[in-house]
Amino acid sequence: MKRVLLLSCLILLTAVACGGKKPPVPAAPPPFPGAIGSAPTERSEPRPPDPPPIPTASAVTARPISDPYSGRDIKDINENSPLKPVFFLYDSDELDDAGRKVLTANAAILQQYPTWVVTVEGHCDERGTAEYNLALGDRRALAARNYLLTLGIAANRLRTVSYGKEFPFDAGHDETAWSHNRRAYFMLTSK
Repeated sequence: MKRVLLLSCLILLTAVACGGKKPPVPAAPPPFPGAIGSAPTERSEPRPPDPPPIPTASAVTARPISDPYSGRDIKDINENSPLKPVFFLYDSDELDDAGRKVLTANAAILQQYPTWVVTVEGHCDERGTAEYNLALGDRRALAARNYLLTLGIAANRLRTVSYGKEFPFDAGHDETAWSHNRRAYFMLTSK
């Protein structure tokens, strides 16, 4: 018992004399792959590198790799626009099923390109007075714009203008030409 007490005092004095620091304990080597609970005596192969990190959702871009519009200017995009016009019946500003389908497709394109700003142009055929056709063209442009708003397109990305009968798409003077001219047309104004 005296011997244990003497040894304890000696250890205590040594610890105080050394500044109270304990000697470092050597760390155990990492376990060998495949061995459970045992440390390797010798390692023959270097550790393989860690796999690359998996990209997160924020690192993935919304646009496809081959974006057909990224390097093109606004004039070029408008010449071959992915945004299709909506056509109206005579003396009407109401959207039919075909018009809503076109606007839904246009909304999908606008969602793919969230920086695009478009002007919705309202057009009419040649029948009627200039004043009447300007008002009707305005209602057509607003009908298309309002439907795009319901599909989630921000209001600050959509402008409207009415040209009435001033810029016909088809210069003919029959029902076929007139049906082409009664439209809401989309022009990219900013990207």
